[in-house]
Amino acid sequence: MFNFASMKLRSISQSNTLEFYIVDASTSWDIPYYEGGIKAGFPSPADDFIELTIDLNRALIKHKDSTFFARVSGNSMINAGINDGDLLVIDKSLEPQTNDIAICQIDGEFTCKRIVIEKDVVWLVPENEDYQPIKVTPDNELMIWGIVVHTIKSFRR
Repeated sequence: MFNFASMKLRSISQSNTLEFYIVDASTSWDIPYYEGGIKAGFPSPADDFIELTIDLNRALIKHKDSTFFARVSGNSMINAGINDGDLLVIDKSLEPQTNDIAICQIDGEFTCKRIVIEKDVVWLVPENEDYQPIKVTPDNELMIWGIVVHTIKSFRR
């Protein structure tokens, strides 16, 4: 059985809210995969024992040279399903679009926020009502590092 805790990640940087890791796509782990899905309601006997394998590198990483991981610290994105300790898969090759969840650096600080692009303004919007949206002004220095494409959760630490 695959264990995310044993996954080797090489840390490349750390901030108050994110810890960044480089992708190692040189390995292939074929782990059991149940294509019919795991039923959260009533089980279907017809789907019993349909077993394939999946390589998580191929499933989660579409552009290996522009993909990196970051571990979340904080709870500003909980209503988007991104919690403290989650591991994000981020693709730097994607063009930011409104409503994407992005890893941004604003005024030297990293943050994970939903980006809302309006005619003359960009907003960094948290997904937690305890936090206020950040309006990006000409006085701010903003760099969008990449778009979050997957969240990997750990229910046991």
